[in-house]
Amino acid sequence: QVQVVESGGDLVQAGGSLRLSCTTSGFVFDDYAMGWFRQVPGKGREVVACASRSGANVDYADLVKGRFIISRDNAKNTVYLHMHELKSEDTAIYYCAAAEYRWGCPTSPSQYNYWGQGTQVTVSS
Repeated sequence: QVQVVESGGDLVQAGGSLRLSCTTSGFVFDDYAMGWFRQVPGKGREVVACASRSGANVDYADLVKGRFIISRDNAKNTVYLHMHELKSEDTAIYYCAAAEYRWGCPTSPSQYNYWGQGTQVTVSS
């Protein structure tokens, strides 16, 4: 049974930091690219960051470049999103997802196979 579970969401002041974690089971983690997405009410799910199977290749949305870092620990079947200099516009539900993708990592939600339930990040200004 596949499980994708996010944690670490919280209420934080603007300028602060958070680390989101995503633990997985039920599939071969090393064979999947991993992505973080976010969604606010009334809008579609947008990519925040993604990492290739090894973690050597990563990609970021322009809005978070220089502030967020994605990393993965394949020994722990876990991917992280380190978020710094948070802004009110970062407020959203953050989702973790896994894509069976050989090279690099996809940025379209439709290319991801497994999803978590999401974790709420709220940034107060």
